[in-house]
Parts: sequence; structure tokens; C-alpha cells
Amino acid sequence: MGASQSDLAGLNAEDVDWEHHVISYARRKTGAMAIMRFDNDMAEILRDLPGSGPLFPYLSTVRAGDRATEFKQRCDGLGIKGVSLHSYRYAWAERAKTAGYPERYAQVNLGHNSRAMARAYSRKAPVEMPSLSEYERQQKAITQCPATEPAPQIVKT
Repeated sequence: MGASQSDLAGLNAEDVDWEHHVISYARRKTGAMAIMRFDNDMAEILRDLPGSGPLFPYLSTVRAGDRATEFKQRCDGLGIKGVSLHSYRYAWAERAKTAGYPERYAQVNLGHNSRAMARAYSRKAPVEMPSLSEYERQQKAITQCPATEPAPQIVKT
């Protein structure tokens, strides 16, 4: 999802709108509302979590620093190096950039106020650019397709 670890750990089942495939919550750091859509793959993961109360009952009780320490200890025990609890946010940002997700959407999803910060998170993303001709064909196909859904609206809070 790209949420901060504290926001993710604090999610409740009541934050999930199954009808519209949306998770919404107040960001702990800023208090601003975060509204994130999820797809069927994420829905499968969410269905395995509690149906009421905290989605992550244990993690919701652990302080942020302790979550990071515990994560590091588990990685060390498994021989995993070079990964931190924060790595998944970088991975999400890099995945978004690689997929061509609009930078503004990624910025909002990550909860960053500046484009510079969103860019810093995605700076290592491998991006393969199509040729200009291929890009033009793709854009033409998109604009001619009557079934194309409008871009999601960004809700400012």
C-alpha cells in the first residue's frame, strides 16, 4: 500500500470499505485523511485479517522503534541483510514509478507533501521507456477506447 509502518499497524477492519475497495484512515503523523484504493489481489490478503478491530492486533500494540528492532532481529535470524522495515515503502514507490503511476498519485499515497521526497523514494526504480511512436499508439488507443474509466480523483483534506 505504501503506507507508513505506524499507519499500517494502526489500521482497523472498520477502515476498509469493501463495497468501494477503499481503505481510509487519518495519518498518524499529520492527521490528514488517507484514501487508498485496493484491487482484488489486496482484497485476498485483507480477507485473511480480522473482520473487526485492529487488522494487526499484535503490531498495533508495539511502539514504532520496537517494531523496527523486532523486524531487524527476525531478518538477522534468517540471514537477510540490507532490508529494513522501511524498505517496503521504497519498494512501493519504485514499483509505482516503474509502472508509470502518476507521480502526484504516488506522492499522495505515500503521504509526502513534496515531490522531491516522493522522487527520492523512487530514485532507484528501473524505468524502461517505450519509443515515442509506441507511446503515441498507446495514448491514441487509450483516448479512443470508450470503456476507459476516468482517472481517480485526488481528495484534499
